[in-house]
Amino acid sequence: MVVADDHNLSSKILPRVLIVSRRTLRKNKFVDFVGEYHLDLIVSCGAVPVIVPRVNGIHSMLQSFEPIHGVLLCEGEDIDPSLYAAESELSTEEMEEIKRLHASDTAIDREKDSIEMTLARLCLEKNIPFLGICRGSQILNVAAGGTLYQDIDKELGTTTKHIDYDNYDEHRHEARVVEETPLHKWFGEMDEIMVNSYHHQGVKRLATRFVPMAYAPDGLIEGFYDPIRYEPEEGEFLMGLQFHPERMRLSGSDEFDYPGCATAYQEFVKAAITFQKKQLNGTKMEMMKKKTLVKSFSVAELLEAQANTVLSKQQENRLKQMGATVRNSCVYMKRMKRKEEQERAMDKLSAERLTDLLSFHRMMARLCSDAIKRKLLDSEDRTIESSSSLNY
Repeated sequence: MVVADDHNLSSKILPRVLIVSRRTLRKNKFVDFVGEYHLDLIVSCGAVPVIVPRVNGIHSMLQSFEPIHGVLLCEGEDIDPSLYAAESELSTEEMEEIKRLHASDTAIDREKDSIEMTLARLCLEKNIPFLGICRGSQILNVAAGGTLYQDIDKELGTTTKHIDYDNYDEHRHEARVVEETPLHKWFGEMDEIMVNSYHHQGVKRLATRFVPMAYAPDGLIEGFYDPIRYEPEEGEFLMGLQFHPERMRLSGSDEFDYPGCATAYQEFVKAAITFQKKQLNGTKMEMMKKKTLVKSFSVAELLEAQANTVLSKQQENRLKQMGATVRNSCVYMKRMKRKEEQERAMDKLSAERLTDLLSFHRMMARLCSDAIKRKLLDSEDRTIESSSSLNY
C-alpha cells in the first residue's frame, strides 16, 4: 500500500470524504463506529475521512458537512424494504425465520437509511465521487432506482454461501469478473477471483445506469459501476462492490489477498482529489462572474438614476461609448443567462484547460479596457479642442 507523505499532506488542504457510522448498543448506550480498514485506506490514499454520526435528525443537517468531495458508504443493517419494494414477496413465516438467522442485520435503522439515501442522491445529482461497499452498494442501487433481494436464500434459491457466521473473516466464494471493467483491470485482468461475503441481501434489479463488473456463481451481482461516471482523473467515480476488498487479507496478516484490493480506494480518492480541484476552480470562476455582474448592475443603476434627466448630445455619446443604456443592460443580462449553459459545458473541461481559457480572457479584458480608455480620451480631447475654438 502506498502511504501518503506526511510533509506533503500537511502543506495542503485534503479532500473530505464523508462516511456514515453504524450504531451499536454497548452497556445500555449507543456507540457509533466505522471499520478502521476503511479509515486507514482513505487516509493512506490522501484524503480526510469525515464521519457522519448516526444521530437522529442529522439527515436534515448534511449541508453543514460541505464541502463534500467524496462519499464512502459501507456496513450496516438491512435497508428498509419500503424504499425499493411496494410489499414483501416473502411470507410472515419466512420473514420470521430470516430474522432468527440474521438477527444482527434485520433491525431496520430508518435514520441511517435516510442519511445515506440523501447522500447517495446528492452524489447522483452533483456528480460527487461515490464508493459503496456491501450495504453501501445496495444503497446506491436503490437510490438510482434499482431493487434488492430481501433474502438471497429465500428469493434466489442459491447454493452459494454468502455469509458464514462461524468463519466470518476467512470465508470466500468465487466471483466471475467481467472483462473490460475497472474491476477486471484492477485485478490484473483475472477472469475469476475469490471474494469475502458478509450479506444475506443483494442486488435484484440493477438500476439502468449501472453495468455489472462481477457475478457470484449463483448469478448475484458482486460489483457494478456507471461507465459514464468512471474517470478518476477527471473526478468521476460511481461504483458499488458487494464484497469487502478492505477485509480481503491473508490469515493473520495485513497483506491483501490480491494487490488490486486497495485499488478501489486509491482510484476513489484520486477522483475525490480531482473533484476538489474542480470545485475550487469553479468557485474562483463564480467569484469572477459575480464581480462582472456587480459592474454591470452599477452601470444599470447609474443609467436608471439619469433616466428622467435630459441629457446633452455629449452625454448621450459618452454613454453609448461606454456601451451602457438601460436597454443594453437588460440585453447584457440575458446574454449572461445564455452563457450559463455554456459554463455548464465548461465544467467538463480539465483544470489545466480552464486555466488557459481564464488567462486568455483576462488578457482580452485588459486589451478591451485599454482600447475603451483610448477612445474616451480621444473623445474628450476633441471636445476640448471644439470648445477652445468657439471661445477663440
